Amino acid sequence: MTEPAAPGIRARVRAELTDAIKTTARAHLASEGASALSLRAVARELEMASSAVYRYFPSREALLTALIIDAYNTVGEQVEAADAACDREDHHGRWAAIGSAFRGWATTNPHEFALIYGSPVPGYAAPEDTIVPATRATMVMLRLLADATVDAPRVLPEPEERLRLELESMDEVVGGSIPPSIIAVGLAAWAEMIGFITLELGGHFENVVYERDALYTHTMRATATRLLG
Repeated sequence: MTEPAAPGIRARVRAELTDAIKTTARAHLASEGASALSLRAVARELEMASSAVYRYFPSREALLTALIIDAYNTVGEQVEAADAACDREDHHGRWAAIGSAFRGWATTNPHEFALIYGSPVPGYAAPEDTIVPATRATMVMLRLLADATVDAPRVLPEPEERLRLELESMDEVVGGSIPPSIIAVGLAAWAEMIGFITLELGGHFENVVYERDALYTHTMRATATRLLG
């Protein structure tokens, strides 16, 4: 009589198969794109029955959500680590480190960058589970701006009333410690950084700018000068 697998073994096997499914799915993102992601295709490549894959991810949406959360957490961890390695009072150095870490992750993982910062996947609506992971990298930049404003007080433009009220409602996400004026300029700077990388990964700088590393560094430095002084 075969002994049932111990709980620890079952958990390990489940974790390994979950990772294998997600790794294969990421490869499909690169070759087919997020909109064409198929659980059946992933199952075929892993030589698993579709029903077996559905025990791990009950739908394509569930698999997409797992990939999105992983991507947000990975870039968040890298940005957090880059910032943590800097002197807390070196605001310009922290800004440069954040920007470099973010772009480094994006250029190494362009398809995951496209998944979380590109066009929405048709028919997919991200659940609330993605909200906190999605804010990790952004919060590093916002906290830096808040630190810089405390260390060297400056007057930032106040958002118009409707925007201010909306930004104030983000208390649950930002912890209520970052003023709307900082959130507004921080989100604008974040959009500028994502916009640069989106153009770069999309090939829009080809035959226009060859020194893209230098251009990105210059862009980040110019933004830091504008916001940090």
